[in-house]
Amino acid sequence: MKNALAGEVQSSFIDGVLVAPGAARMSWRQAGSGGMLAIAEADEDVVARAVASARRAFLAQRPSPVTVRLRHLQCLRDALSREAAALARLISEDVGKPIRVARGEVARGLQFVEACMSELSHLGGEVLPLDAVSAGVGRIGYTRRFPYGVVGAITPFNAPVNLLVQKLAPALAAGNACVAKPAPASLRAALHLAAAAVEAGLPPGMMNVLAGDKAAALALAGHPDVGVVSFTGGVQAGEALARATGVRRFVSELGSSAANVVLADADLESAAAKIAAAAFEASGQQCISAQRVIVEAGVYDAFAARFAAAAERMRVGPADDERTDIGPLVSQASADRIMGLCEDAIAHGARYRLAPRREGLILSPVIVEALTPAARLWYEEVFGPVAVLIRADDADHALALANDSPFGLQGAVFTRSLGHAFRFAESFEVGALWVNEASRFRLDMYPFGGMKLSGTGREGVRYAIEELSQLKFTGMAWQ
Repeated sequence: MKNALAGEVQSSFIDGVLVAPGAARMSWRQAGSGGMLAIAEADEDVVARAVASARRAFLAQRPSPVTVRLRHLQCLRDALSREAAALARLISEDVGKPIRVARGEVARGLQFVEACMSELSHLGGEVLPLDAVSAGVGRIGYTRRFPYGVVGAITPFNAPVNLLVQKLAPALAAGNACVAKPAPASLRAALHLAAAAVEAGLPPGMMNVLAGDKAAALALAGHPDVGVVSFTGGVQAGEALARATGVRRFVSELGSSAANVVLADADLESAAAKIAAAAFEASGQQCISAQRVIVEAGVYDAFAARFAAAAERMRVGPADDERTDIGPLVSQASADRIMGLCEDAIAHGARYRLAPRREGLILSPVIVEALTPAARLWYEEVFGPVAVLIRADDADHALALANDSPFGLQGAVFTRSLGHAFRFAESFEVGALWVNEASRFRLDMYPFGGMKLSGTGREGVRYAIEELSQLKFTGMAWQ
């Protein structure tokens, strides 16, 4: 692993080795450790080299039998298992995630790879009854899934290992090679994992990593030999990448302002504890963190008191402290943006139930009340430890408020009523809904993806493999 991280300048990893740093450089301050990283940005030539390397690796292992795919996933699993402690440390140092939470992220990534390995034994097509019409008599047809060849995986900072693995493992399971372009803040973890996977036996070129930011991502998405692009990040970046991808396949998980609805019959203690964790842990820097907390009027005051108390019990501190729940934000720019959203809300008539307390990149939990639609916080994704309490007249009003968003990724409703639960299941405009769990709760075996501006396609073990492969029909005449 030392080779992947040697030297002061972090550069791209292609064909199993770090490439020589070019002239274009950028710097990034590590949120957890406070150090500075120098990053050699991949230009179009480096991107082309990475894609060509992946294409060669893909062709070398065609026709991609399941035995070969399984061996590739075993290499990735072994790398994650052996380097778990080092990867967690890199996550914590570079993006400021509390070390305890970072270890959980790596463990989840390992479980995801193992789930992909298990899924390989169930992947198959179907036989079609072509003789259901007269022209099909004497003919039989079946479907199978085939790889695209090269997958471009563009990932954000907030889960450096897990979000990369959730693209890489399905890509390998589908028989593809992968070129990853992580966010600058999560580059070191990606480089470390790639080098570890190659050392574990993954053929060079099956996982390449590009250093850089927007230009490298756009060059990767626009390369004609990239068969499918899988992106997690913001809406604006997603739109630019979709344009670069053109008619080739584009899978995206974009923004969210997750609504968590608390109805009058809910268990308020349980709801307050779960939603507080969903809003504030890891500084709220997750796409499904609880941002909007919509509470039925009859229990608003009782819930708000419990919610604020739960938030105040959470420990704010440095990323390397085992007891920390809420660590540093990823950057000064992110902290300033979040504070700007809060200040705009107050300027438009909102008030604080819990006012922000900021020390450098560390921001304590913030709870905003009396928000109006005139404020940016009503519609924009905050991506920070900020929750908005919204009073609803009744269940119908709560549902309408929950749907008043340009996003629709994942939501939650807390209720003891099956009637309310099924009503929200039918009418809540989200890709996934949890009843009596908060919006941040996620398991990797179900289809995860959004409605509205929250993205296209689905993740989750089987669903991601399907997104990163293409369906082919074969028909035969036997008489």
